[in-house]
Amino acid sequence: MRLSLLLLLLLLPGPPPTPGMEDAAFPHLGESSQPPPRACPPRCSCPRADTVDCNGLDLQVFPDNITRAAQHLSLQNNQLQELPYNELSRLRSLRTLNLHNNLISSEGLPDEAFESLTQLQHIYVAHNKLSVAPQFLPRSLRVADLAANQVTEIFPLTFGEKPALRSVYLHNNLSNAGLPPDAFHGSEAVATLSLSSNRLSYLPPSLPPSLERLHLQNNLISKVPRGALSRQTHLRELYLQHNQLTDSGLDATTFSKLRHLEYLDLSHNQLASVPAGLPRTLAVLHLGRNRIRWVEAARLRGARGLRYLLLQHNQLGAEGLPAGALRPLRGLHTLHLYGNGLHRVPPALPRRLRALVLPHNHVTTLGARDLAGLRGLAELNLAYNRLVSARVHRRAFRPLRALRSLDLAGNQLTRLPGGLPGSLRTLRLQRNQLRALEPELLAGLDQLRELSLAHNRLRIGDIGPGTWHELQALQVLDLSHNKLSFVPPDLPEALEELHLQGNRIGHVGSEAFLSTPRLRALFLRANRLHMTSIAPEAFLGLLHLRVVDTAGNPEQVLVRLPPTTPRQPRAGGP
Repeated sequence: MRLSLLLLLLLLPGPPPTPGMEDAAFPHLGESSQPPPRACPPRCSCPRADTVDCNGLDLQVFPDNITRAAQHLSLQNNQLQELPYNELSRLRSLRTLNLHNNLISSEGLPDEAFESLTQLQHIYVAHNKLSVAPQFLPRSLRVADLAANQVTEIFPLTFGEKPALRSVYLHNNLSNAGLPPDAFHGSEAVATLSLSSNRLSYLPPSLPPSLERLHLQNNLISKVPRGALSRQTHLRELYLQHNQLTDSGLDATTFSKLRHLEYLDLSHNQLASVPAGLPRTLAVLHLGRNRIRWVEAARLRGARGLRYLLLQHNQLGAEGLPAGALRPLRGLHTLHLYGNGLHRVPPALPRRLRALVLPHNHVTTLGARDLAGLRGLAELNLAYNRLVSARVHRRAFRPLRALRSLDLAGNQLTRLPGGLPGSLRTLRLQRNQLRALEPELLAGLDQLRELSLAHNRLRIGDIGPGTWHELQALQVLDLSHNKLSFVPPDLPEALEELHLQGNRIGHVGSEAFLSTPRLRALFLRANRLHMTSIAPEAFLGLLHLRVVDTAGNPEQVLVRLPPTTPRQPRAGGP
């Protein structure tokens, strides 16, 4: 009886359940495998509970519904003009605030809001419309980027009293008057400071002694006062290029106290000589585009650790680098002398030199001993000088047993130089006056990968029989813009890229490429080819051929490529 009554009660209709009643009565029915949706501003993304990304949404109003737990907030690339105090100040957990590339003015950035952000470590406000910096930024700050604004004034607590501050970016902003003497007081950990592309006429006073990288390029600095860098003993990189520095604006103590300096860029100034007092830790010295006429050995004696010396586009003449001027630099790796007026390879260069870059000078002669001391040289660039074959000694290159790249382009050579080292991988001889290729001058170049002979005066008859036999590793051959009437025979088997454009080729026979089965790219543009000029069988064996350029001929040439080899399926593919 009791069982029947219970069943009846269960079957009778009752009042509709209260919302949530089922979940309350039967908790297991309301459970879900997914967490409840995370609160996130409209159109923004919140990939983690502590991250809100509203990048690039053209927002004009600060988004609401930002969780108080947010630690990383990105609002870059929008149209924001101001940040409401109430919204910003409640985000007390914020560690990163990215406001890059908006329209925020100083009036739209309330100082009071930052007082609540006691956890903030990174602030990015570059590319806005700030006219003055925030008067107060949190003590917890590590990185501050205010670059590319219109900032004319910095306050003592903008960057001061920040013991964890490491990087400050202020480029494209202010003049001397905007940086107070105590701008970094109490911030003893600043390692990177960018003040480039401002209107500074002198070094700002009281720079942090902890600096490791100082960017002052693209300013109006004409002088570094004595002692201005005496406290920056941790400095490793100093950028002073594109200023107005002269010899009188530097003295022997300017750099002498920088005991950790490794990189110094003084290019694009008005220096007439190499600065004195260079530290021995210096590895890279960039002096390009100055007015240096003469290099004095005494000026480089202290910089014994120098690895890279760049002197391009100066006024070094015939006596600009006297014998032994660079001898103190025993570890020098690269010497860059592009665009000077040197008449010969500088004598007595450091023996460990690996790269000598001398294009666009006035070098006319290469003697038997000019390169004798450079047995470790791997790269030699003598392009666009005034070399003629009669003044290049047949043993000039023989000592260079480690040479991998030789550039002799743009000279007046009529024949290949002799004694080329067998270690060569790249040989550039374009834009000379070559009239002959002799097999014996290419003998032993069995490691050569790339050979450029473009823009010379070569005819088919000028290429001796067996010329290519020694070049068994050659992959790229450029014979463009010569006077060839057909494809040279017996080309190297390893060839993958062949440039023949700009010649006088009027016919391509069926056996033209029998010796080059690995050819991938063929350039026959601007020759004398017609529709029937290319034999149908010419490309049959070239299974790797992917590019054939025949444009610019008298008639449109149709090329039928051979069928390609089937692609192998990738591991794990169908």
